[in-house]
Amino acid sequence: MELTTLWFLLIALLWTGYFVLEGFDFGVGMLLPVVSRDETDRRVALGTIGPVWDGNEVWLLVAGGATFAAFPEWYASLFSGFYLALLVLLVALILRGMALEYRGKIDDDRWRRRWDAAIVGGSFVPALLWGVAFANIVRGVPLDADHEYTGTLFTLLNPFALLGGATTVLLFALHGAVFLALKTTGEVRTRAIGVAKIAGPLLIVAGGGFLAWAVLAYGPLWTLVPAGVAAVALVVGTLLAARGREGWAFLSTAGAIVAIVVTLFGTLFPDVLPATDPANSLTTTNASSTAYTLTIMTWVAVAVTPIVLAYQAWTFWVFRRRLTRDDMTGEAGLPVRAGAHAR
Repeated sequence: MELTTLWFLLIALLWTGYFVLEGFDFGVGMLLPVVSRDETDRRVALGTIGPVWDGNEVWLLVAGGATFAAFPEWYASLFSGFYLALLVLLVALILRGMALEYRGKIDDDRWRRRWDAAIVGGSFVPALLWGVAFANIVRGVPLDADHEYTGTLFTLLNPFALLGGATTVLLFALHGAVFLALKTTGEVRTRAIGVAKIAGPLLIVAGGGFLAWAVLAYGPLWTLVPAGVAAVALVVGTLLAARGREGWAFLSTAGAIVAIVVTLFGTLFPDVLPATDPANSLTTTNASSTAYTLTIMTWVAVAVTPIVLAYQAWTFWVFRRRLTRDDMTGEAGLPVRAGAHAR
């Protein structure tokens, strides 16, 4: 296998890990006002992602860094063309991170409500924009002979991209609802299951339409297989969540995300950023770094990746048990800081 193909697959793997892990973080954030009725409920919901959300974001940093190092032309064209959308996304992620860290610093309802709004918005905006961005990457964008983007922001807001954005919002909402049901008890769990019952069918319709459009319009025939797997996994995950089998439901929604990413990257290869004029498209060949750079990157990845995966697996194992309302109350009834995870 050529190193350019290997790194295309590795970058797809990194985005898969990011969407599987950060996807439920976005879902929990978006659903915060839906699954909670009081401050204790909100602490329970946020406590499920408190120990892991910042680690999950590392996948995005590594995916971006790997793209920059392995395919610098892809990185340059993508970030210049999608500059405004990615700036909005970055601001949303920053506000969300600040909110998760600072909402519990002051014991004031108005203070917490403002940060809660930042959590909801900072989760919804990236969930929407990632779908819009990847849909445009699959569809192709206007590039000139120098691989510079020649469109506008409104060029990116086409029907296919907006359907992609709606799909990722519903996908992460379902994934987050199932994760909440898996990690909590009582009313928060019950409300999360209720959300899954609604989000699941909506996602099956929107996501099914988006994947069918992507495969039939832009993908090779074999991408029908992962697209079909994704559809089945979404149906199974929704049914399992409704029956209270949230462990298996979470594996199903995670599997659906994997299958969707495989479908999207499968429609791309060997392109990394198709152009509306195929002669100007960026491919794994004309967008890549030198063979020497890719070789060094490969050895670094082989050495470091197992350590990172082991650490993250250990984190999830340590914080594996369900949270209850009692966990969010400290000694003498004093509330535990939001985002903390009771041991």
